[in-house]
Amino acid sequence: MTRSVIDPITRIEGHLRVEMEVENGVVADAWVSGGCFRGMELVVQNRTPEDAAQIVERICGVCPVSHAHASSIAGDKAYGITISNNARIVRNLLEGAQFLHSHILWLYNLAALDYVNPLNALQANVDDAYAVALENGLALHSDLGQLYEKLAAFADNGQLSIFSGNWFDADGGEAYVDNPEANLILTSHYLEALKMQARSSEMAALLGGKMPHVMTSIPGGNMWVPTESKLDDLLAMATEVRDWVNDTVLADTVMLAKLYPEVLTFGKGCGRYIAWGVFEGPDWPYGDNYTEQMLNRYLPMAVLDEQFQASDVQENLITEYMGRSWYKGSETYTSPYFVTDPDFTEYNVDDRYSWVKAPAYDGKPMEAGSMARIFAAYVRGVPFIKEQVDAVLGILGAKPGDLAAFQSTLGRTAIRQIETIYIANLMVEWVNELAEAIKGGDSEYFREPARLTGEGTGFWEAPRGALYHSEKVVDGKIEGYQIIIPSTWNLAPINGDGEHGPLEQALIGVPVADIEKPINALRTVHSFDPCTACAVHVTERGTGKHFETVTSPWGVK
Repeated sequence: MTRSVIDPITRIEGHLRVEMEVENGVVADAWVSGGCFRGMELVVQNRTPEDAAQIVERICGVCPVSHAHASSIAGDKAYGITISNNARIVRNLLEGAQFLHSHILWLYNLAALDYVNPLNALQANVDDAYAVALENGLALHSDLGQLYEKLAAFADNGQLSIFSGNWFDADGGEAYVDNPEANLILTSHYLEALKMQARSSEMAALLGGKMPHVMTSIPGGNMWVPTESKLDDLLAMATEVRDWVNDTVLADTVMLAKLYPEVLTFGKGCGRYIAWGVFEGPDWPYGDNYTEQMLNRYLPMAVLDEQFQASDVQENLITEYMGRSWYKGSETYTSPYFVTDPDFTEYNVDDRYSWVKAPAYDGKPMEAGSMARIFAAYVRGVPFIKEQVDAVLGILGAKPGDLAAFQSTLGRTAIRQIETIYIANLMVEWVNELAEAIKGGDSEYFREPARLTGEGTGFWEAPRGALYHSEKVVDGKIEGYQIIIPSTWNLAPINGDGEHGPLEQALIGVPVADIEKPINALRTVHSFDPCTACAVHVTERGTGKHFETVTSPWGVK
């Protein structure tokens, strides 16, 4: 056996190390180590839920809106508030803008360079590239001739920036398909994506006051009040992004599947999925029935077993195991009584090797993310999702409903684009829905607390998956707070039963032709879109020299 290590993983958020045992050209064992140590739970102690919704956003600059909303929902529950219909729509729009930014950024500007070699595009025949685009239904928004000239000048300059230092020569150059025309087309979309993800952030900034770390979403609703001019601007931007997304993301991913069919054969993962649901549904309000609320979201809640059988969320089945992470003890804690007492020892894959804990649902590791959400929406019968999933399955040569066909590295990448298209189309619908509500005389965006003492949990989704914020509030001040992040689920180390976390399981079985440049392992890691900056949440307190135990949500030791 031979060890293959990627450290650090680049083109992700945070610091991540992957170590693999390779035998006969295949990963036989894997260990994923989150190197970030940071957090927010203690920062919000003795502050108001309104403060918390602003502070916890600082966990991450890529998905801050999701943290604000999960915290706001927890505050809504603790305060006994049912937000207004307008606030529901505005939150959906703000969340949707962030999702579009994150998904476009991830596919093109973070993951694409695992498949696309922009410098190989210099071998393209421009006329042939137009023919390839027509044959494969690939959209063209740029002049490929002008792009070719710009790339040539860029290469001649020698300052290749992001296009240098990648593994374009991995496996002796065989890891990347030598299709210069496809590379030229996809490079044009890579560059266009820079504008589209920026436009999505511009929408979030319009709705949130700024981006990242928006300022308008708080318990009770939203502080953004639209004007006719703002709605016109929002509609124009949402329409622009929608049209581009509809033209590109899924067709491009299908093209990658044609170029790299082998990447559809590995990277399954644990085969179990969690989705708390995201984007509040139109049948509003739901009162105190939180299960009904999560089921009626545009992307609904579900916990899925290996046979894709769905069950509803039960909070008391969420646990965290400490025994392979850099924390004291080897206990398993049950929601909401989580404990965090950091204790770095050494990096040792036979013992403790990560700052990421090992969460579980009903004792099992679970994958979170777009694939989990789309599987949940398909099983729950969301019409758009069922139609699009079955269409893509047909392209992949699978039968309608054969969700297992997506359980691979490139399948995980492809299915996320169905969600991107769904959200992009919903954004335009939500702008129009808000405009109609305003025309009808609805001007309510915020509601005052019904009480100042209570408890609440915000089950929500970030672009990377299931997000959990829980708080206890006494006389308007927080006495306990807990967060479980999507990447904590996905990057989990080995649990108490000796079972690997979802990403580690996905890596086992991945083919490795070049120990020094294991490109298929990198593709698999990127398919999860890790965020290790989010995955660990402990904060320094007091002197700056000592980390104290966090027992949440009922207090701090």
